[in-house]
Amino acid sequence: MNRLHKHDFVETWTGPLAQGFDRETDLATLQVYLQKFSDDALMEALLPRLSDEELAEFFKIIGQTLRRHLSDMEYHDLFVKEPPAESSRN
Repeated sequence: MNRLHKHDFVETWTGPLAQGFDRETDLATLQVYLQKFSDDALMEALLPRLSDEELAEFFKIIGQTLRRHLSDMEYHDLFVKEPPAESSRN
């Protein structure tokens, strides 16, 4: 199977996990948290427990963040992992 996604950082980071220490630690901590958060076993347990409002909040912040910080090409290369379709992203 050709895997398109990887979560190597969480397996190799040896620094501290903390918020507010410095920007490098904040960024590394967020990356570790997000990679741990997206673990299949955790998602299987957590997702059914989320309310419709919580789902909407997640979709909103993820969508806004992707639109704010990625070009269309980056969005398709890095997130969708497919070439862009004829129409632009919503």
